[in-house]
Amino acid sequence: MDPKERMETLFALLTEANRLYYVEDAPTMPDFEYDRLLRELEDLEREHPELARPDSPTRRVGGEALSKFEKVTHTVPLMSLQDVFSLEELGEFLDRMEQEEPDCVYSVEPKIDGLSVALEYENGVFLRGATRGDGAVGEDVTENIRTIRSLPMTLSGAPERLILRGEVFLSRKRFAALNARQEAEGKPLFANPRNAAAGSLRQLDPKIAARRGLDIYLFNVQLAQGVTFSSHTASLDYLKSLGLPVIPFARLSGRRAVEAEIAAIDENRDKLICDIDGAVVKADDLALRERLGSTAKFPRWAVAFKYPPEIKETVVKDILVQVGRTGVLTPKAAVSPVTLAGTRVTSATLHNQDFITQRDIRIGDTVRIRKAGEIIPEILDVVLSKRPSGAEPYRLPDRCPICGAPTRKDEEGAFLRCTGAECPAQLSRNIAHFVSRDAMDIEGLGESIVDKLIEKGCLRSPADIYYLTLDDLKSLWKNGEVSARKLLAAIEASKSQDLGRLIYALGIRQVGAKTGKVLSQAFGTLDALMSADVESLTETPDVGEITAASVAEWFAQPQSRHMVERLRAAGVNFQNLREVSDARLAGKTIVLTGALSTMTREEATERIELLGGKAAGSVSKKTSFVVAGENAGSKERKARELGIPILTEAEFIQMIES
Repeated sequence: MDPKERMETLFALLTEANRLYYVEDAPTMPDFEYDRLLRELEDLEREHPELARPDSPTRRVGGEALSKFEKVTHTVPLMSLQDVFSLEELGEFLDRMEQEEPDCVYSVEPKIDGLSVALEYENGVFLRGATRGDGAVGEDVTENIRTIRSLPMTLSGAPERLILRGEVFLSRKRFAALNARQEAEGKPLFANPRNAAAGSLRQLDPKIAARRGLDIYLFNVQLAQGVTFSSHTASLDYLKSLGLPVIPFARLSGRRAVEAEIAAIDENRDKLICDIDGAVVKADDLALRERLGSTAKFPRWAVAFKYPPEIKETVVKDILVQVGRTGVLTPKAAVSPVTLAGTRVTSATLHNQDFITQRDIRIGDTVRIRKAGEIIPEILDVVLSKRPSGAEPYRLPDRCPICGAPTRKDEEGAFLRCTGAECPAQLSRNIAHFVSRDAMDIEGLGESIVDKLIEKGCLRSPADIYYLTLDDLKSLWKNGEVSARKLLAAIEASKSQDLGRLIYALGIRQVGAKTGKVLSQAFGTLDALMSADVESLTETPDVGEITAASVAEWFAQPQSRHMVERLRAAGVNFQNLREVSDARLAGKTIVLTGALSTMTREEATERIELLGGKAAGSVSKKTSFVVAGENAGSKERKARELGIPILTEAEFIQMIES
């Protein structure tokens, strides 16, 4: 089968598998088979980029990171809804509807607690997705919308132009998995699914959005060129016929039926896949909607009935501090057991010191608690009248409760972080970073092997990697000595890595792979870098005050010094080995975009740096030129707008090899 034919076959198989899994909730293809076919399509698209479809399932994993979101003017404004908070207020709305139309028919839908977006299709192909913004102008989040697997990228039988409105959300299952991952990695927890969905939808890097697993329900047809409907529910049925994920809805007559449906949605909200914060009641007849019109802010033909959150009192028994894999200290309140939203709650997240201080939460306090987004128990406030005498204000410790190293406020200002280079809580994550490809590049030390070595007591610091023996390793694989000797050889080879890689591998806050190279070139040896003060570090090109302070502070810690001396004793290289071959690119800043066919992005960056140039990640007025490969995106467009020269891959190769 030729590549084009095979790619079309894979496209059809994967698209149908996505529809059955994400829309119909009736998967037929095993996960491993889906992953195998997806990898095959990725390989074919890499080999034949000219045959890759813009709506390919491979695009679901995220495209190129953006520098910013472009503005989008909505063809049809995205209006908000008037909220009502009681059956009396709902009754006033229904009275107005029935004065206009005595036999008024309504649609009642759950109000998804997510982010409203507008989606555009042209000739059945997904074109663009934009946030609501202020209702008139939103932001282009097309690449992040593409990662939503329940949303088809092509529609069979769709009109020439179709604009839809939907709500992007994180399912409860995805949200729980995301927060579990955040906690395991020592990162701050998301307060609720809506916040997590909002942050995911506005990520400049679509790969991050793809990992989060966003979902969507469509709830309105904004524009359907050449197609007419008499009712709202008929338009939703039409969307379902196109294979789109449509919000659950009911078509009802009479206020008793409406009130009963609102109560039923509330009673069954735990059975939904996502959080809701109310129910939406709309006039179903589109002609009636046209007659009623809208105010400056809201349509007159719809309201959102908001459910009150369940709030209870409990007592803070203790405040516990956990240290995550990235060193972040996360406080958690241990509370007297209380039942909320049908589950037994014994703890509540306190997020950070600012959260505790703002609410003045103390051990022994009686607090009012609720489930934020129906998921995470959250303390609303303190019942001061019940505060016990002698309750003291709480402060997070200035020393890590695990290793005793000083804690330091995070660069973003909200979180405390352990500064210990050998902190046991961070060990697995620190070693994973130390052996990664851009750091010491030790192949074979995967997460499971590292965890086993930590359990055996063989690894207490990244430096211990260089003291592993054959006896430590050979029991970890079925083929014993063969894999063990291969790993020992990779460890030995890594001792000769350049100083820039070692600096990056140390895991100093704010020091990425590029900064590691800059510091290596500037100081020449690790000892010189260790001796540098903040002033001399700041004088280094591309090293700011925050990074300089972070480097100086890291080397001042006893744990850091201990690790460095053990690396020295093991024979790890502390010298800069990189020499600029010539300076033809000296002073030039180059941006790479699109897929290069003759070398990887990393290889191209290496060539640029060896010729004295700087490889940057985004286009600005300081950019010297842009190298545009296949499927170059927004960076190429921005370069044209700024009048920055654009080279093809062939022109770039000719420049560096001439």
